Amino acid sequence: MQPFFSILVVCLNPGDKLKVTLESIENQSFQDYEVIVKDGISTDGSLAYAEALLEKWQGEKKLCRLKLVSKKDSGIYDAMNQAAEAADGKYVYFLNCGDRFYSETVLAEMADFIRVCRREGEGSTIIPGIYYGNIYERLTGQQVTSNPHMDAFGCYRNVPCHQACFYDRRLLMAHPFETRYRVRADYEQFLWCFFTSEFQEKVDFQYKEMLIADYEGGGFSETKENRRISAREHKEITGKYMTRGQLFKFRLILWLTLAPIRTKLAENEKTAGIYNRLKKILYLRK
Repeated sequence: MQPFFSILVVCLNPGDKLKVTLESIENQSFQDYEVIVKDGISTDGSLAYAEALLEKWQGEKKLCRLKLVSKKDSGIYDAMNQAAEAADGKYVYFLNCGDRFYSETVLAEMADFIRVCRREGEGSTIIPGIYYGNIYERLTGQQVTSNPHMDAFGCYRNVPCHQACFYDRRLLMAHPFETRYRVRADYEQFLWCFFTSEFQEKVDFQYKEMLIADYEGGGFSETKENRRISAREHKEITGKYMTRGQLFKFRLILWLTLAPIRTKLAENEKTAGIYNRLKKILYLRK
């Protein structure tokens, strides 16, 4: 029987972080899921917990199941593609090592939300979708609210991070992450879904105001060097999907609204709370 969710965890020598993440998954009240642990041949013994959990679930004959995929990859996005290929679920969710579900009812609430969204409108069960919410950022101790109304400017400025998104698996199979991007492959994939999806119908973007993940922060994409790479990749990717007129307009808006200053406010522990509350108010007023 096809599971409703595939929870994908990619890792390489994650230490105790893998245990933290798998415990968070196991504690979910909703059990119609599988877990894919895609390991890049770790040597730190961290897979021992996953192997023990696999035996435990098999012995208890649980509805949920766990797969271990151990093979080399060329980096995080190649690993994410390998995990997606191994998945059987209708909807795919990436949970990084060290991150946790915000509560024990996240999967139950999101499953109900997806079912309702797919019942709305004639033919809605055919259209693939991305269903997303908000995250709690442990680094700043604040809720980060996603844009509830996706449009071209929203895609340029701020798409939900993948820890906030549940993807129809068909989207990842039709357009896997482009591994030539070191930091922004998930961003490129999101823009492909919004602007040039190969599906006849437009991809359905549905927002639910709830906290999905307790996000560790300070990870791979947030180092100083990778931020420079991120800026270069953002320019290339937006140029690929947006017109010159759109790019000029969006850059002007960000310049007039002091985007660099707002970024610093969002990342500072002392100001992040006020900034994110104001952002949430503005989003919900749209």
